[in-house]
Amino acid sequence: MSWIKEIKYADSEGKLKRLYNRVKGPEDTIDHVLKVHSLRPHTLDGHMHLYKSVLHHTENTLPKYYLELIGCYVSHINACDYCFIHHKEGVRKNMTGDGNLEELITSITEETYSTILKASLAKGLTYAKHLTMSPAAIKETYIEELRMAGLTDGEILEINQVTSYFNYVNRTVLGLGVALEKTNIGMSPSSESDNNWNHV
Repeated sequence: MSWIKEIKYADSEGKLKRLYNRVKGPEDTIDHVLKVHSLRPHTLDGHMHLYKSVLHHTENTLPKYYLELIGCYVSHINACDYCFIHHKEGVRKNMTGDGNLEELITSITEETYSTILKASLAKGLTYAKHLTMSPAAIKETYIEELRMAGLTDGEILEINQVTSYFNYVNRTVLGLGVALEKTNIGMSPSSESDNNWNHV
């Protein structure tokens, strides 16, 4: 549901139907953030290729919970509750060990993440904040600091792309009034296959 017309799964046909069949969840549900593309299926196709590449790709090397956490942090900065709530569930699903979800989420909302994350990951979140709030102020020295903290250039690229993706999707959601679903919060495609877009 949003402020613009959308095509329901039951009424879809052609390319849109094929795409819906790739992204649908239980009982043929389509996440609202995806359904908002229904009048221009090619943008849904582009959105999903970008989403899978930056957040759910098999060749990413940073921890999956951390990439989801970047999404939560960027969404918090942009006041996008839809994405924050969905990807908080993504953090929960991908945490391992003795990590505390609420402590981790509180650390990004209260800007205390440097006290619980290792230095390289904390530095990556600080970069994500600067890239979100003042991208033109980013200098090469920021990248050098990320390297000095222990991140590889490939990992820096992952952080950059996840941050950039969430700024895109936050503006899609906020700019079109995409409403939060009442059920099936936090569904996402598997990271085990790059061709699997189904939301579970």
